Amino acid sequence: MISIDIVLLWLDLIGVFFFAVSGSLLAARKQFDFVGSILLASIAALGGGVIRDIVINAGPPIAFTNPAYLAPPLLAAMLVYYLFSSVQRFTSLLTLFDAGGLALFCITGTLKAISAGMNPVAAILLGVTTGVGGGLLRDITANEIPTLFNNRDIYALPAFVGAGLTTLMWHLGLFSGLTACVIAAVVFAFRVTAWRRSWYVPLAVRGWHRAGTGGGAISGLRD
Repeated sequence: MISIDIVLLWLDLIGVFFFAVSGSLLAARKQFDFVGSILLASIAALGGGVIRDIVINAGPPIAFTNPAYLAPPLLAAMLVYYLFSSVQRFTSLLTLFDAGGLALFCITGTLKAISAGMNPVAAILLGVTTGVGGGLLRDITANEIPTLFNNRDIYALPAFVGAGLTTLMWHLGLFSGLTACVIAAVVFAFRVTAWRRSWYVPLAVRGWHRAGTGGGAISGLRD
């Protein structure tokens, strides 16, 4: 029987690859060079995990102790280098790969927090942080408005759903490789559907309105 540690490792590495591709795609869109593509892929892919390992005091982050974590960013940068000219019209690819990384990282981050002895609430928060951390660092580095703070998009909520379901399944003794795949699929579907249908959460203050919704830019309280 496959151990949960092996499942966790593979989920983590696949998530690293997905986020790395999103970083390289953004680098290509911003016309970075190949070295910049590798660096942005690495920041997107490894940033959330580094934050996670620092928070749980796990010693040197696994990204710097396991060479396997360095391969996905290199592979992603090479794939984008050779394939981007034929896929650059499909800007949705960045969102799709980002959603894949988010779906997997919110699970692995939550599981590592639970393994470190954190309570369920803290485990969920760290799972969300792991999921959104790489994308946040990627967007800031590329001088983009972070997707996390985009008032026309939903980013953190799918991660909360994934982290919450992971914590619930774990404490019920139902977590397995199969349930992990189901949770990841739910998070991915939630994220992509929210993006395609332009779902959003209310603004920080009731009465504010969004740009393009009949009142121009977000300009403050209505009379």
